[in-house]
Amino acid sequence: MALKRIELDLYIYDGILATNKPLSPQYEINKKRIETHNKITLEIGELVRDYLDISFNDDYNSYAKWIEADVTYFDEADQPFTFSNPETFSFIALDGYGYFEDGTNPELQRHALISSNNIYIPENTTGKFPIFAEGVGKLTIDSTDTQITDNGNTNQKIQYIDIPANSNTVKVYDTDDTTLLKTVTITNICEPKFTPYKITFVNKYGAFQDLYVFKKFIETLEVTSEEYKRNTIANSTSTYSTAEGQRERYNVNGITSLQLNTGFVVEDMNQTIEELFLSENVWIRYEGKTLPVMPKSKQLLYKTSLNDKLINYTIEFNFAFDKINNVR
Repeated sequence: MALKRIELDLYIYDGILATNKPLSPQYEINKKRIETHNKITLEIGELVRDYLDISFNDDYNSYAKWIEADVTYFDEADQPFTFSNPETFSFIALDGYGYFEDGTNPELQRHALISSNNIYIPENTTGKFPIFAEGVGKLTIDSTDTQITDNGNTNQKIQYIDIPANSNTVKVYDTDDTTLLKTVTITNICEPKFTPYKITFVNKYGAFQDLYVFKKFIETLEVTSEEYKRNTIANSTSTYSTAEGQRERYNVNGITSLQLNTGFVVEDMNQTIEELFLSENVWIRYEGKTLPVMPKSKQLLYKTSLNDKLINYTIEFNFAFDKINNVR
C-alpha cells in the first residue's frame, strides 16, 4: 500500500546518544504526502538550531547536540506499516552551514574544523585548533603527537587542541593515525609597534575560530541623542539665566566602533575573512575582557597576490552593546 502520512518525534539533547535521550520529544510533527509526490520531505535544520544556544567567554566549549528522529509510517488506511516502524535516524548537529554550490545537505569537513591552511599567532602565544573528534585519530604539532579520544558525549565532539607557543605546523590524521588529512602552517608574528587583538568567531563548521589582527587600530565613538526646546523663564522674576540652555539632550548613548588591520597575510586567508564576515557570533578580546562585536563592514573585496601583491584586510566592527549601560 502507498504511503499516506508520517509522524515524527524529534529529540534534541546533550550527553550520550540514547543514554541521555529525554522522555518526551521537543517536536511532534505530523505530515501528509502530497498526492502528486511519492515522498514526504521534512526540514528540521531550523528546528534544531533553536536549541544551539551559543555563548563564548574565552572558554571554547563544544556546542553540539544529538538529534534523534523517530519516524512512523502510515498507509492509505491510516494504519502503521509493519516493517521498521518506527524507524530511527540519529545525527550529531553543529551550528554550521554549506554554500549554495555545495548542494542539498552537504556533508561538511569531519576532521579539522577550519578552512584555511594557515594560522597567524603572536610570538610566545598559545593558540587553539578546532577538530571534530569523531574523525581524527591524532594531531602532530611540529614533532609532538596528541591522541584524540571520543567518548560519545556532545561536550567533547568539538575539541580545541592547544597549540604551544611558537609552533610551526599542525598535521591532522584520520582515525587510523596514518592517513594525513590536513596540514596547517603556523606563522608566529613579532609585532613591536601595535597591539595584536584576538577575534573569535563561529565559522562555517560551527566551531570557534581565532583570527589575530596585528596592525593599525582605530577606535571611534558614534553618539546618538534626541533633544527638545524648553522654556527657561522664571515666573517669579520674568527673567531667564544665560547659564541655562534652551535646548536639552535626552536619550543620549553611543556605539563604539573599531577599525583593525590584519597585517600582511597569504591569499589562503580569504576563506577565513569570508567566514568572519558571514558569522552571526563574533567576539574580541579587548582590555582583558571578551566582548561581543558585529562586523560593520558589509562588503568584502577578495584580495589576491596577483592583483594586490601584499594582502592586508581592513575590518570594521561595532561593539554589540551601547556605550552607556541601559540593560534593564
